[in-house]
Amino acid sequence: MINSRQERIGDFFSYLFLLITFLFFAWPLVWLLSLALRTRKEVFLGVSRLIPKSPTLDNFIAILSSDKFAGYLWNALLLSSASAIGCLIVALPAAYAFSRFPFRGKGPWMMVLLAFQMISPLVIMVPLYRYMAKIGLTDSHFGATMVYIALAVPMVTWILKGFIDGIPRSLDEAALIDGCSHFGVFWRIILPLATPGIASAFIISVIAGWSQFLVPFLLISKEALMPIGVGIFQYAGTQNDSSIQLLAAACLVSVVPAIVAFLSLQRLILGAMTAGAVKG
Repeated sequence: MINSRQERIGDFFSYLFLLITFLFFAWPLVWLLSLALRTRKEVFLGVSRLIPKSPTLDNFIAILSSDKFAGYLWNALLLSSASAIGCLIVALPAAYAFSRFPFRGKGPWMMVLLAFQMISPLVIMVPLYRYMAKIGLTDSHFGATMVYIALAVPMVTWILKGFIDGIPRSLDEAALIDGCSHFGVFWRIILPLATPGIASAFIISVIAGWSQFLVPFLLISKEALMPIGVGIFQYAGTQNDSSIQLLAAACLVSVVPAIVAFLSLQRLILGAMTAGAVKG
């Protein structure tokens, strides 16, 4: 009886903590929505009410009907998708090697990967920009994609290694006994069985690429190549009728795809983040 009461109390405080955390992160988005639904006149009156007096969708219509904004969305989708595919091409063989092959320094190399993930892009942006400019990869989707891949590979390698660790080694051994090569094991056994992990890693990579701002901001100056994170500022500064409510609407439209993807696929994403936590 006492244990049951303690469990209920523990559940209450857990849900209370989660509710407070949700409100903490959701409140700025609520105010952003409030700004996006206001008229220009109401914004400049400085009224601090949460619910607009005369809600309007004109700001969203103005944003979505802009050819520039559609181009920004396409660029963001192209960069995030291409970088996610490239990241899987690099990270899958690395994760397979770290999971299956014994070699000297395996543990320290994994720690090195994790250390790279902890480095903020801001620390390396100045030398990176000079390097990319010298080899002619600024103002290029290819150059930005390469940087996206380099930043995401450590995290994706760890995620995929956790999934591959969960695949029984007996399947590898049976295939090798039957004459299959290590590449054959990787292609015919590991990849099909790790499909949920690959899908999760791909989704996480796309979301991470979609939310990138610093890398394209420094490497891309041509407006036609800018993704949504950079483009909304350019859009807001070049329109004659641009104002706070238009920028709020643009920001909401830019974050909605990532929020919807995470909420609809949260079980898959959380499974990817926790894979291998017990085994391996």
